[in-house]
Order: sequence, then structure tokens, then C-alpha cells
Amino acid sequence: MKRRILGLLLLAALAAPAQLIKEVRAAIAAGDFPRGEKLIADYRGARGVTPEMLEALSWLGRGALANAQWDRAYAFADETRGLALEMLKKRPLDAEPRLPIALGASIEVQAHALAARNARTEAVSFLETELAAWRRTSIRTRIQKNIHVLSLEGKPAPALDMNEHLGPRPTPLASLKGKVLLLFFWAHWCGDCKYQGPILARLQEEYGGRGLVLVGPTQRYGYAARGEPVPPAEEMQYINSVRLNHYADLSSMPVPVSEEKFRNYGSSTSPTLVLVDRHGIVRMYHPGKMSYEELAPRVAALVGGS
Repeated sequence: MKRRILGLLLLAALAAPAQLIKEVRAAIAAGDFPRGEKLIADYRGARGVTPEMLEALSWLGRGALANAQWDRAYAFADETRGLALEMLKKRPLDAEPRLPIALGASIEVQAHALAARNARTEAVSFLETELAAWRRTSIRTRIQKNIHVLSLEGKPAPALDMNEHLGPRPTPLASLKGKVLLLFFWAHWCGDCKYQGPILARLQEEYGGRGLVLVGPTQRYGYAARGEPVPPAEEMQYINSVRLNHYADLSSMPVPVSEEKFRNYGSSTSPTLVLVDRHGIVRMYHPGKMSYEELAPRVAALVGGS
């Protein structure tokens, strides 16, 4: 009986932090930031600064940013980052999952709050400094994403590693100048990627004859179905089965496989869509799914410019 009680107490302790984050996010969704702040203050008073508390605090920054409250967003993010850095004096960043989420979000929010206050150059410089500091950690790709969100459009598309691939042999990006290129960064576990598939197939059907080329980079994650760890060769087989089962209408789309290029393109959000004009210049960098109505006009504008 005593062991069962201890087990129940442990489960409750593990559930409590997740409940804090859930309640803070609910308060933000209701526009009740004071309640979110109180929840965090009460938790901190009882338990101190923990990774779970910092993730909840980072959500206040994200919520303020979404509501265009730039100064408030920056303040929440700055507090999150400062507390995270103090914690990192005694432990590595990737010892558990919540502290990287909190720190990555704080860096993201600070940068976008700066950019929204007409300090885009300062924001990109800040992100580049953070990228150098955290390049060997799990938040590298997230920081790179935000650099690209703020600065990649109007620049040449970075090269892709084509050495390993599924489907048709990919053509180097430098050889695709004269075509309109749509890069579809996807993951085998990603539901939003599967939503995107039929939209891309429709665009390919409508604009493929007018110069649109689709390339679908992906990467290994170390696991297959239901999160089961598998060796690289087995995961490649699993990725290919997902490609054939869920993206059958995109069978002519080359699929380069490279973890490093995912990081270089900052694809921490799946899918990530990158639209490149006929001169090899990025005209859209978009983390997240897009509807046909959102994406088609962007493609048509570039294809129509031939």
C-alpha cells in the first residue's frame, strides 16, 4: 500500500507541471495574462524555478507577441532567458525537453519583438549571436528558422545535400535556375505535412507544365512508427513507406534526406515551405502548413512572370 501511495504521489508530481503549462496557455487564450502570471508566481513560490515553470513563462511571451504587445513580449522573454541561463550554470541544456523549449521560445520572442519595433537588423544580429552560442544543441534549428524568417527572403536559396535521396534523383538547386522551385520540408511523423500533400499535388498539376518544380527534403529522427527507436537504414525504409502511402500523388517529387540541411534551412516547424523564383532567389519562407488559397497566388505570381 505504501509503495502504491508513493507511486501515486510521483505521478501527481509529474502531472502538475504539465497542468501548469496547460492552465497558463488557457489563460493566454482567454486574454487573461494576469491570471497566467499569478499561476506562475504561485507555482514558483511553492516549487522554485523549474524547466516546467520556465516553459509556462515562455508562453506568456509568445502570447503577448501574438497580441502585438511588443514591450510585454520582450519583457516576458527576457525574464525567461535570464532564468534559463542561471539554471544552465548547473546543468546542460538538453538534459530534459522543457528547458530547451523555454530558452528557444525566449530567443524567438525577443528577436521578433525587436523586429516589430523597427529593429530588424538588431534582431538578426541577436539571433546570429545566439546561433553561435547554441549551435551544438537542440535549439540550433529553431534559431536558424527565425534568422530565415527575418532575413532569407530576397537572398539566394541555400544549397541542398542531394547525396542521399528517395524517389527520383534530385537535381542540384543551382541547375534549376529558370524554374520556379517549391521546397517542401516534411517529416514522417507530421500530420500537417500530410494535410499539405494534396495541395502540393494540385499545384504541381496546375503549374508543373509552366515551370514549377517540387522538391521534398526530409530527415531521419531516429525512430519510426509509434516513436520506436530504429537504426538509420530501417528508418529510411519507414520514411519511404510513408512517402509511398501518404504522398502517392507526389511520386515524381525528389526527396533528399539530410539532417544537416534541415538545420541549415531552419526547418524546426513541419512542414516548412520555401518558394524560390527563376533566378534562384527565395521569395517566401514559411514555417507551417498553408492552404491552397494562401499558397496558389504566390506560386502563380512567380510562374506567371516567365
